[in-house]
Order: sequence, then structure tokens, then C-alpha cells
Amino acid sequence: MNPSPREIRLNAFDMACLGHIQQGMWTHPRDRAVDYLSLSHWTSLARTLERGLFDGLFLADVLGVYDVHGGSQDAAIRHGVQIPLLDPMLLVPAMAAVTRNLGFGVTVNLAWEPPALLARRFSTLDHLTGGRIGWNIVTGYLDSAARAMGLDRQMAHDDRYDMADEFMAVVYRLWEESWAADAVKRDRASGVYADPSRVSRIRHEGRQYRLDAPHLVEPSPQRTPVLYQAGASDRGRAFAAMHAECVFLNGGPKPHVAALVADLRTRAAGRPIKAFLGATLVIGRTAAEARDKLEDYRRCASVEAALVHASASLGIDLAALDLDDELPAAPGNAIQSNVTALRAAAPRATKRALVDRMILGSRQPPITGSAAEVADALAAWVDDADVDGFNLSRTVIPDCIEDVVDLVVPVLQERGRYKRAYAPGTYREKLFGAGPRLAAPHPAAAVAR
Repeated sequence: MNPSPREIRLNAFDMACLGHIQQGMWTHPRDRAVDYLSLSHWTSLARTLERGLFDGLFLADVLGVYDVHGGSQDAAIRHGVQIPLLDPMLLVPAMAAVTRNLGFGVTVNLAWEPPALLARRFSTLDHLTGGRIGWNIVTGYLDSAARAMGLDRQMAHDDRYDMADEFMAVVYRLWEESWAADAVKRDRASGVYADPSRVSRIRHEGRQYRLDAPHLVEPSPQRTPVLYQAGASDRGRAFAAMHAECVFLNGGPKPHVAALVADLRTRAAGRPIKAFLGATLVIGRTAAEARDKLEDYRRCASVEAALVHASASLGIDLAALDLDDELPAAPGNAIQSNVTALRAAAPRATKRALVDRMILGSRQPPITGSAAEVADALAAWVDDADVDGFNLSRTVIPDCIEDVVDLVVPVLQERGRYKRAYAPGTYREKLFGAGPRLAAPHPAAAVAR
């Protein structure tokens, strides 16, 4: 008997700015990214995603400006390349208020704030969303962010992960250990809201952090938010295997992605991990309509803006290279996996090879076709590379999301590859079918009470 086909997971991948991944799309006459300053833009997006039974909205963030290309921030500002940029955490309560099941994975850089402050914000959001919040753990990669925080440059790549390990140890204790499960009494007759004997101060003396305080927020539905991580370097994969529940991977050839997924699952030693692959979809009712739509979108793509983005994430000033120059090895503080992915995808990792991939103003070639053809492509990735789902970056918004919801989702449902209703419970319960809290062997479970 053949096993049931594996269900495909979908997240929308967005950012609270004009130009996220596909640079230049905001210039398309139907694109509404220019409305990013309006709450109605975000609540409308959340409603559409929930109508399409998306698992979550994955919100990216950075704390610096892309100033590697040409040694200047001017091109990033001129083209709206992730600047100006809002704080994504402030958007979540409004979107949660108009949905009941959609999860929210928010990128927050741990490098620039104390663990107690970050822990309080995520606990607050876990309460306000009814247990639908997740955290994409990042340590940053922009020296411009370090300068914004008063430093000359950021820590070395692996040192940032060492700092992150300590940070996670502290926030696990705040979320899982500080308040016992029976600490909150809410006893009106006695006037006792919480039993102080069941609330512990968390004391930590480490290399990077010192703490002597209780967590300020009572236990939330999940306690620890669903944990995402996007580092694919060797050190990043070690960190993900220890901490992450969901891993976000860049594209590349299927064997390359499959090897990364297999390595992550092996390192996690049986602990469940969901692998989400970054993808861009251009969908039509027919293959011809999809090709026409791609050409329509392509006229708006900005190669210069894409190079601005790539220069920062690769750690290479692409403005200084001729088209046929091979890309140098990325400096240690860049996103090391981006260069690795490019080298895996092209015979020679030249600037020309990079530009040739920038079909819609990004390094991510789109999957283009009819709804059935796109569904075939997504299913093949799941079956061949062992990914669990996709983070779908926007092209022309809202067209790109509505096309997935109205065209692709019904095809996947007919094939038994996509849910027909949300599972009950918190974000973690919907994703993994287990309890709302992290369980052993995750390190957070070791301090839970």
C-alpha cells in the first residue's frame, strides 16, 4: 500500500518595507507594496493568507542599511531596497486580531538587546496572538547595523553564534523556568493573583550576559515561541540542530538542498525539524498566461537594486567587479551560505552568472507555470529534497498571494498535498501535532517547570 502523499506547508515571506526580495516590483502599476505604512495593508494580507490556510506569515527584518554596493547607502535608498523599514513586531497584534489560526514568524536580531527585553516582547505577543507567535533567530550580518548600535563592526561570524547559544540559554530559563505552571492563582477571594513562592529569579553569570531577575510576564500559551533559524553555514547548522524547530533554506540545485536538509536532520538526532525552502511563484490559469505574467513583471525588475541587496548579503562589493569576474570567497561576516548556494547553482560563480539569475530582481529564479505545473514543482521539491514546505516571497502584491490561494491551493488539496482546515491549537501544535510547549530533547525542556 502506498503511503499518503506528504502535506506541503506554506508561509508567506514578507518584510515591512517597499522592496523585499524581488527588487523593483513596487513600480508595477498593480503592486500595493507602497501601502506598507497602512495597517489595513497588513490586515488584508493576513485575512487572505488565512483564507488560503497558510501556516504562517514569515516577516524578515534587518537593523542596518545596505551600503556595501559601491561603498554607499545611496542606491539602497534610491531604489527602496529594504529601506525605509518598519518594526515588524508592531504589525503582529493587528493581524492577529483579524485572524484565528495564522501563525507569525518574526525576525529579531538578538545581538543588540538584553535577553530579558526580548523575552518579554515575545511572551506578550504569545499572549496577544493566543499562542501563534514564532521567532526567527538571527545574529545579523551587516556592519551598518553595528555602527547604528555604536560599534565599529559586528562580531566575527562564529563568535556571534557562540553569543547566541548563551542568549538562548538565558531566554529558555526566563520563558520556561521562572514561573511554575501553577504560579498564577487569580484568586479574587484571597486577593492573591500569583504565588511568589512559585516564581523564581533567574540568575545567570556568563561571558556575554548577566541577569538576576524574574521573567516579567506570566506563562504564555507556548512559553517559548516557535523557533525559526536561517543559517546554513556549518556553524549555523550546528546552531539550528540545537535550537531550531523550523529552518529556512536558500534555493539551489535539489541535490544541494537535499544534502543540507539531510545534514540538519542528522545533526538534530531525531528531534523534529521542518525545512522551509525559499521560493518565488509566477502563476497563470494556463502556462501561456504565466509566461506573459512573468514578462510583464520582468519589465519592472531592477538589476541594480538586486545587486545592492546581493552585495550586502554576499559581503562583496559587486559594483567593483566586471561581469565576467568570479566572485571572491565571502568574508566571514557575510551570509556564508549565499555564496555556497550560488557556487552550487552555476558552473562559474561570476557576476554575470549572478545577474543572469536575477529574473525578477533577486537571485531566486521563479517557478513559473499553470497552477498544476506549479503544484507539480512544489511537490517535486518536497519529494526529492525532503523539504516540508516553502517561504513564498512576494512579487506583485496582492496578485501573487491571491494566485496561490485561488489557483494553486485547490490543486494541491485535490491531490491530497494540502490541508483543508487548520488543526486546533497553538502555532507549535498546528505545525507538529504535539503539545504547545517544547519537549525533550530540546534544551528548553530541560529547564521547564
